[in-house]
Amino acid sequence: MIFSNMGFLFLKGALMGFSIAAPVGPIGVLCIRRTLSHGMLNGIVSGLGAATADGCYGVIAAAGLTSLSSLLIYHQLMLKLAGGAFLLCLGIKTLFSRPASTVQEDKRPQPGELLKAYSSIFALTITNPMTIISFTAIFAGLGIGSSAGSPGEAMVMVGGVFSGSAAWWLILGSIFGFVRTRVNQGMMVWVNRLSGVVISAFGVVAIISVNIM
Repeated sequence: MIFSNMGFLFLKGALMGFSIAAPVGPIGVLCIRRTLSHGMLNGIVSGLGAATADGCYGVIAAAGLTSLSSLLIYHQLMLKLAGGAFLLCLGIKTLFSRPASTVQEDKRPQPGELLKAYSSIFALTITNPMTIISFTAIFAGLGIGSSAGSPGEAMVMVGGVFSGSAAWWLILGSIFGFVRTRVNQGMMVWVNRLSGVVISAFGVVAIISVNIM
């Protein structure tokens, strides 16, 4: 009975993590572009950075750390501004980047390259204060992180959140990793341009929203 209950909580967490990660925003666009440009492993590792950030926010919400979540929400304007500026710079860099002369089969990436891919996406995701608001609302509605849920239940659900989010990025990276060999240099030029415009637009919207708020 305990195992089945924990399994159900893990499944709910996985569905939650998958549904939060699935909508294609700037992170999704960036991971797709990295997969096409640098290979499947680079794209998947980038996505795992987002999954880790989702897991961190899940821990905060599940553990009922109201003081920390309130602090993040209090500084949401600064976080949005930092995240928006980061996206804008990244979008401009992507827009004017030159693709390789040919799209080759995946090479063994350097550890430093993968660490950079992972950490940059983690930083972009963790600076989005709306994520903690979403997790807090969902966990509160499910009775997790309050007296109705034990710490063990909370951690099982957080594990599910990370697994669900990671599963989405694995699927996305695998799909675009498969079509990568069919993308030529001319197509990659347009992938860079489109990705750069979309990522920059998300950055501008984030910065403008700070002024509106």
